[in-house]
Amino acid sequence: MDRVGTDVGDMSRRAGEVIRRINRFFDGPMSRKKMLLLVLVVIFLMLYIGPTLISWFLHTESVYSQRNVCQKKFLSPFEDALNEYDAYLRHETSATLSSLSHNYVPYVGNGLLGLTLEHDSYLNIKYGRTLSLPVRYYPLYIVDDFDMKEFTVADYKKGIINRFQCSSSGLHVSYQYYAHRTIPSLFVQEILINNPTYTAKSICLSTPRVSEWPSAVRQTIKLNQGVDTKEYELVTGMISLPDSENVIAVAVVCRKLSSNTITVDAQDGLDLLILTTVQFSLPFQKYDYPKQKDTVTKKAIEEMKKVIALTNDRPAVKQLRENHARVWTGLWYTGFSISDSKAEGIINGDRINATIYAILSQVRSYEHEEHVKLNMKSELLRTLSYSEGCYEGHSTLDALNLWKPLNTLSNLNAVASVWLLTLEKLGCHNLLKAGASGVNLAMILSFGSLRFSNQHLEYNIHPSKLHRDFLFRRINYGNLTHVNISVIVQEDNKAALFVALDRSDKYYYACDAGCLDSPVQLGPYRKYFPVKLTEPLTAILYVTADKQHMEDLRHAIHVKEVMEAPPHENHVIALHKHGHSLGGLNPLFWISIICLIVIFHLFLCKIIMNEFCDNGVSYRRVYNKP
Repeated sequence: MDRVGTDVGDMSRRAGEVIRRINRFFDGPMSRKKMLLLVLVVIFLMLYIGPTLISWFLHTESVYSQRNVCQKKFLSPFEDALNEYDAYLRHETSATLSSLSHNYVPYVGNGLLGLTLEHDSYLNIKYGRTLSLPVRYYPLYIVDDFDMKEFTVADYKKGIINRFQCSSSGLHVSYQYYAHRTIPSLFVQEILINNPTYTAKSICLSTPRVSEWPSAVRQTIKLNQGVDTKEYELVTGMISLPDSENVIAVAVVCRKLSSNTITVDAQDGLDLLILTTVQFSLPFQKYDYPKQKDTVTKKAIEEMKKVIALTNDRPAVKQLRENHARVWTGLWYTGFSISDSKAEGIINGDRINATIYAILSQVRSYEHEEHVKLNMKSELLRTLSYSEGCYEGHSTLDALNLWKPLNTLSNLNAVASVWLLTLEKLGCHNLLKAGASGVNLAMILSFGSLRFSNQHLEYNIHPSKLHRDFLFRRINYGNLTHVNISVIVQEDNKAALFVALDRSDKYYYACDAGCLDSPVQLGPYRKYFPVKLTEPLTAILYVTADKQHMEDLRHAIHVKEVMEAPPHENHVIALHKHGHSLGGLNPLFWISIICLIVIFHLFLCKIIMNEFCDNGVSYRRVYNKP
């Protein structure tokens, strides 16, 4: 007990001594040494604490200015998806920054029709590999109010674009847009207008229009909707094909509102469901237009009647949306994850997911569409299970032409066209025939140069490329087996492979580069495989259900040398983790260290000069003293 009291007393005396020294430092006139020390302290605070305080202040201010009631209400359900790059948030202010590569245009499509979700967007239909043939019909209903703050969330997993408008007067408007997956001719707009104020509000809606479509004819038709009869707009016309004398006939049927101005009562809301069906013909000669026009018109009207019958109440509308979202969620079942990199010009998860979503929006999901017959669906499933030859090229993560900005409709169509062409020509043509599910699997295989070849799946990539963490999730190996392949960079900067089966219908085996070791049986738990470098270069991993085939690979793969791949250079790992090759320390640290060293030497030189000069003057004074 006495010892504890003694320690406390010592600490108190030391603290008191420090305080007295600080007081003595500030007492008296400000000398050069005191001034220099204060300058050094101020520089240190400016370099390290200053940026942090400024960043915190600005961030706090922006949070308070942006996190208003409207945003909290609408954005909170998407926070997890935004953090995982499964969704993309686009503010109205960022919409003008079309030159930024990370500014993705909001888009919906299902392989038959598609459009961007901007205020002045028109329909596009299939032509060639992409939805690049414009139909100059503008189908969007949007509240026109420049006072409203607007932001858009693209939900990749559900295939739905959510738009929110927040007015300073308290009025909230939310939109949901989607090109339906199981009914490919259908485009849906769900609009909810909420007025929580104590006064009625009148709003003006921009309504669908036709522009730059000379042959278009607009007319109003009436269709039964439950016990009521609603007005719908029918638009028909022909569209010329690029570089061809042929044309196609197009028919569009869309819900028509009685007025452009809507009044919402106080503390009330208004729910609008806008359905649009689109039908178009195969190419034909112009003289056959009357016949083709009647055919597509009949199909569009009949399709609208069926959809009206499916949406006679709110639960039915919810079911329609859930059927669409279920298909999109299933498309993402096979997926890919990659660790974030801060290196300049590197592809990260946000760009990858945005590109996958854009490509899948250009392709139909035949196996989920209502009009596709059962025998054709069975054939499509067989095609999905046969992936022989896909993928034959180098990793598409290194192909910059495939990762151009998606900030405009033309750029999106160009990127989609190049992607589909690349996959088709590099052995994935059979998967592409299966629709969106096959395209997604082909893209995942291409990210890692994974290839189905002669009874096995092989991972063809140079070990030097494995300087980030990868996860290939649920690769479809037949109909009943899913393979998970992980690449993890260890503490010693060496990459390691881990393989597991998500599910399987038989025994599967794997071996590393060269297959010199005995095959390892795979299961639901991850099995470790070292990354090896061979001479000549071979695949770093082989997976097969045929154990004898893997035993034969040992004698069929002829290599001169097999060794564990060397660890990556520290500066390479640091570049991805920190954005620079100086390790975990900020460049300001090194700059400040250099400045301190220079200042220290200048200070030292100053002391020496002062000491020399003072000694000389003192000596002369003693010498001249009488």
